[in-house]
Amino acid sequence: MGRLVHFEIHVDDMERAKNFYGDVFGWTFEDWSEYAGMPYFGAVTGDEKELGINGALMQRQSPPPELNQPVNGYACTMGVEDFDAVEAKITNNGGKVAMPKYALPGMAWQGYFIDTEGNIFGIHQPDENAK
Repeated sequence: MGRLVHFEIHVDDMERAKNFYGDVFGWTFEDWSEYAGMPYFGAVTGDEKELGINGALMQRQSPPPELNQPVNGYACTMGVEDFDAVEAKITNNGGKVAMPKYALPGMAWQGYFIDTEGNIFGIHQPDENAK
């Protein structure tokens, strides 16, 4: 089975990206640069007893994606408990709205954002009353 076990977010400014994801989602980081041979920080995204995966921030190796181009990689989506509160954290920390909050009827609230490095990511708040 090909279960997703790790993600990498490509970044231009490592400290800015660590601050963004740390402040918005509470992630912590471990320096794995020595193993990777480049700036590479493991991202601990939550308690290992909870459903989810950990990943990393890695130094971008080419120009960043251009604005309004189609996604050419994976868009990571983070589960949240309060969409509106997390959206405020995102925008207060330099992120931008890419696709505003919308309902997945009977399931959840979903939306997409652009981080400080130009990457698209989503947030998802389960809510069976979403409509």
